[in-house]
Amino acid sequence: MTIDYESEHHQFRDSVRSFVRERIVPHHEQWENDSCLDPALFTEAGKQGLLGFSVPEAYGGPGVEDFRYNAIVVDEVNRAGAAAAGIAFSLQNDVVLPYLTDMTTPEQKARWLPGTVTGETILGIAMTEPGTGSDLTGIRTTAVRDGDHYVVNGSKTFISNGQNGTLFVVAVRTSADKHKGLSLLVVESDTPGFSRGRNLEKIGLHAQDTSELTFTDMRVPVANLLGEEGQGFYQLVHNLPQERLSLSVGAVSAAEGVLDQTLEYVKERSAFGQPIAGFQNTQFVLAELATELDLARTYLDDCIRQHVRGELTPARAARLKWWTTELQVRVADRCLQLHGGYGYMREYAVARAFVDARIQTIYGGTTEIMKTIVAKDLGI
Repeated sequence: MTIDYESEHHQFRDSVRSFVRERIVPHHEQWENDSCLDPALFTEAGKQGLLGFSVPEAYGGPGVEDFRYNAIVVDEVNRAGAAAAGIAFSLQNDVVLPYLTDMTTPEQKARWLPGTVTGETILGIAMTEPGTGSDLTGIRTTAVRDGDHYVVNGSKTFISNGQNGTLFVVAVRTSADKHKGLSLLVVESDTPGFSRGRNLEKIGLHAQDTSELTFTDMRVPVANLLGEEGQGFYQLVHNLPQERLSLSVGAVSAAEGVLDQTLEYVKERSAFGQPIAGFQNTQFVLAELATELDLARTYLDDCIRQHVRGELTPARAARLKWWTTELQVRVADRCLQLHGGYGYMREYAVARAFVDARIQTIYGGTTEIMKTIVAKDLGI
């Protein structure tokens, strides 16, 4: 690791690594078969101190504004090949929690934050709709003010933590204005009118529950509005750089994990009377991937430094996100090739890494959207 970690970060990494080895790796295959993580994983992670770093002490958290801790959790979980758990923790700590720490009133903080630290509250964010992907302005779920409540109707899809989630930040349309017509409501999953659809069948990330959500005349208290009405679009955009940084951490660490596994494999397997590692093609492929990952890790660490200082721009986060996730896909693909036919077998970790990686270039903003952001930053 090239980023500036201090002794307490190294101690924390050791703790996370032990947790991953003891509480995630032995159970991950079962969660894959169940198509859902065990909700108890979140409370266990809470007891271990892996959740809610930025939650102030007054609300049960450590009050640590240091993204390096967040990065360590995502890094270690994804390096172990447990991408589904990595996404779940990333959602909890990096993607959704900032809305609840940065945009809430003291009363809202008291209601929602303590459970995010203990893991008793599992967070999700509901933006994507059946006819709307990366274009936030296309959101059609409506929230109509009725006294002290909003009446919400609409549906969402591809919602991570959709089955396990107990508290969701939901993007709704409160007026027809393209940008100023969006607002954010925090919705408890036991609210009448809230319903979960099927757990969607994906080609990868089988252990990560991904669901459809439907809202039918769901009455949400105005007290659950985040910030001011009409500020939802700007609130969502504000939090995207950290989300994309977190996805990049997962991309690089997962790719590094696959490369390490492949190095071991090519040394053990033989073909035509010699280890696969002895062939020049194998050596060149692994040399190229190791070099690209070294570059990616250096770039990632620099972006983490910037983020810790509050200087990471949306454009640089976009550059990082598209580059690292495309690299993750490429690493998984080329490492699978070196496994030959065995790489196509689900019992080999590289097979799962291959299918798990593919979504990385889509969610959190597609590669094409990231390049558009970069192009705009270039003034074109």
